[in-house]
Amino acid sequence: MGRVSQAQAQENRERVVRTASRLFREQGTHVSVADLMKAAGLTHGGFYKQFPSKEALIDEATAHAFGELASRRAAALEQITVEQGTGLEQGAGPEQDSGRRAAAQQALIDAYLSVEHRDNPAEGCPAAALAHDMAREPGSREAHRVYAEGVSDFAAFLATEDQDGITRLCTMLGALVLARATREAPLSEDILTAARTALTETG
Repeated sequence: MGRVSQAQAQENRERVVRTASRLFREQGTHVSVADLMKAAGLTHGGFYKQFPSKEALIDEATAHAFGELASRRAAALEQITVEQGTGLEQGAGPEQDSGRRAAAQQALIDAYLSVEHRDNPAEGCPAAALAHDMAREPGSREAHRVYAEGVSDFAAFLATEDQDGITRLCTMLGALVLARATREAPLSEDILTAARTALTETG
């Protein structure tokens, strides 16, 4: 078999990062390299040609997951801008800008505290999905810096004039974790509904 081209090698590497990002959120960072590479459709032996260690992959997969979260925030804001027709390039004032930000926040909160998000951690919020793993990892890791920065950015997006973003994020994240832990009970959806209601009333 011929050597893999540089372009193919890069594509394979990106596939591993994407796969790891999903599996780590769904199952935790304890997923083995062998299982991870199998899920990516690649051979186990190729892993260390792409990454110096599993820890290095955890760092990159964490960054990838928070990148996806940032993209969703931007998409929510852009969608509201399109729907309301109040883009800054059209001369939107501070009140309009604040209004579309609040609408984007609410849209994100509704999606975050939904049954769909509860049941799909692999595609969901890394702040909730990776919290347990980050708590167990050595504090000097790059993944910790990325995680803390991602949480801070998410909280900043959620902040309002009346409530800081950290409080709102803690409500959302705590509700999501509890809803997943009680998924087989009616309480699970009650938790999601209560959190959405609380955030809507205080937003």
